[in-house]
Amino acid sequence: MHLNESRAWNRFYAPGTPVDIEPVTGSLIDLLDGSVARWPGQDAISFFGETVTYRELADRVARVANGLAKLGVKAGDRVALIMPNAPQHVIAFYAVLRLGAIVVEHNPLYTRDELETQFRDHGATVVVSWDKVVPTIQSLPAELGIHTVIAVDVTRAMPFMTRLALRLPVAKARESRAKLTGPTTGTVAFAALERTAPLPADHARPAASDVACLQYTSGTTGAPKGAMITHANLWSNARQGAAWMPEFTRGEGSIYGLLPMFHSFGLLLSVIYSVETGSRAVLFPTFDPELVSQAAKRFPPTFVPAVPPMFDRLARVARDGKLDLSGVVYAISGAMTLTPAVVKRWEDLAGSMLNEGYGLTESSPVALANPFSDTRKLGTIGIPFPSIDIRVVDPNSPEIEVALGETGELLIAGPQVFQGYWNRPEDTAATLLDGWLRTGDLVVQDEDGFVTVVDRKKEIIITGGFNVSPSEVEAVLNQLPGVAESVVVGVPRGGGVEVVTAAVVLEPGATFDVDAARALAREQLAEYKRPSSYLVWEELPKSLIGKILRRRVRDTLVADRSAVRAAAEGE
Repeated sequence: MHLNESRAWNRFYAPGTPVDIEPVTGSLIDLLDGSVARWPGQDAISFFGETVTYRELADRVARVANGLAKLGVKAGDRVALIMPNAPQHVIAFYAVLRLGAIVVEHNPLYTRDELETQFRDHGATVVVSWDKVVPTIQSLPAELGIHTVIAVDVTRAMPFMTRLALRLPVAKARESRAKLTGPTTGTVAFAALERTAPLPADHARPAASDVACLQYTSGTTGAPKGAMITHANLWSNARQGAAWMPEFTRGEGSIYGLLPMFHSFGLLLSVIYSVETGSRAVLFPTFDPELVSQAAKRFPPTFVPAVPPMFDRLARVARDGKLDLSGVVYAISGAMTLTPAVVKRWEDLAGSMLNEGYGLTESSPVALANPFSDTRKLGTIGIPFPSIDIRVVDPNSPEIEVALGETGELLIAGPQVFQGYWNRPEDTAATLLDGWLRTGDLVVQDEDGFVTVVDRKKEIIITGGFNVSPSEVEAVLNQLPGVAESVVVGVPRGGGVEVVTAAVVLEPGATFDVDAARALAREQLAEYKRPSSYLVWEELPKSLIGKILRRRVRDTLVADRSAVRAAAEGE
C-alpha cells in the first residue's frame, strides 16, 4: 500500500484535526446565512475601524443583489469585480453569488490590454469597479459589450471622521483622497445599489455544484486562463482550513486581510474562511505596516495569512515595539518560499507558529501545509489537508507513481479541486486526469508524507507572490521594432523571489532601445510582470526542433548575475 493510499501522514496532524471534513452540500450563500444566524451581532468586517456586523452584511448583500438583478444580472452571467480590499468587495462578491451569477476577479492594477484579454475570454458585461479604475474600463473596445459599470468609492466605507479628514482643504488630505477615489461619469453608484430594497427571499438560490468564480491564472503553462471554481470547492477549502487550525475560536477572531482579494489566497481567507469561522475580517486596501499597527490597537490580530515579505516587515515593526503580535494564534504563509530566517524572526515575537502552506488557484487554493504542532518540518510544504489525497508520479507517465524519496510531479485530488478552465477543454484535459490535478511542480515526498518542492516543471515565474507567464511578457517584447525574438525568465534574488529578466535577439543592423521597451511594458503589463533587466544576445539556446530553452537561459543568467545587475542598473 502506498503512503498516499493509507494517508499515513495524518498521524502528524495537530491534535483535534480530523482526517476528513464534513462534505459540503450547500452554496456559499448557505454558508453566509448560517453565520448570520449564529453570530448576527458579531463584526464581519472592519475597515479603518468602521465595522459591519454579520446582520448588516447580509442586509447589504440582499440589497446589492436586488440592484444587480434590476440591472439584468441573472444566473450564469459573469460579473467582473475590480477592487482593492474593502467592504464593498465582500458585499459585491456575495451579492453576485446570491443571484447564481459568477464572480470574475481582476487585479485593479492591470493595464487596459491585460483587462481586454480577460474580458474577451469571460464575456462579462457588468462590472463592479473601484472608481479609480473606471476610466480604464470605459476605454475598452465597445465590441466587448460592457453595458454597465458600477463605481465603488471605497472611502464611503471608512469612519465618518476619516472621510471628513480626507475632505480638508490641505495638500496632504487632497493627495490621500486622490489615491483612494476619483470622479466618474456614465456609471451606476454602488451606494445606490445599497439603497435598493432587499432581494425577495424566494429568489432562486445557487447550488453547491454551480461555478462561483473564475480566477485567472497562468496555471502550470501558458497565457492566463479562467479557473472555474465552484461554491463547494471554496467552502470545502474553508472547512479544510478551519480543521487545520482547531484552536481558532469561532465567533471571536480577527483575521487580517493583508492579501488582495483578487488573489485566490486572499479571497479564500478574507471572504470565505472568515465567514466559515464567524470571524472579523480586518481589511487593508494595501499592505502598510503603519495601518496594521493602528488597526491592532483596537482589534489585535488572531490569524495572519500573508506572504514572506509581509511577515518579515511586520516582525521588524513588532521588534521596534510598534506592533503587538502576542495574541496571534495562527500564521500561515503562502505563494512563495518561506525561509527559516523569517520564521525565526516572527516566532521570536509572536504568540504563534508561522507555517508554510502550498496550493494553486486550481486547488481553491490551499492543499498542503505544515501542521501546527511540534511534528512540522520546516523547509517542506508540509502534508495534505484533511480529505486530500496526493500522488507523486513520473512527469512523462503520470499513471506511474515514483518511489518515496524520488523526484516526481505532484498530483492532488480532493473536494477543493477546480472544475477546469473556462472555454479551454484541451487545457482542462491536460491538467485534470480522472479527477487528479496535475500541479506541474516537481517534488519529493519523504517516508512521513512531508513534501518538498524541488523545481517547477514549467517556467512560470514567481515574483512577489504572483505568477508571471513568460510567454505573455515575450509577446509584448516581440512588438518592439528590431526585435527578432525574445525570452523571459525568472532569476532568483533570494527569499523565494524571482526577478523578471528578458533577453532579446535583434534583427540584422537593428539597435535595442531599452527606454522604448520599458515604456511598452508600462503600457501593457502590470508592474510585477515588467522585466527589471534587458539583455541583448547574439542568439538564444534552442532545442533540435527550434524551441527556445528557457531553462538554459535561466541557468546562464544565474551563473552570471553581474550581467543582470548591470542591465538593471541601466534603468
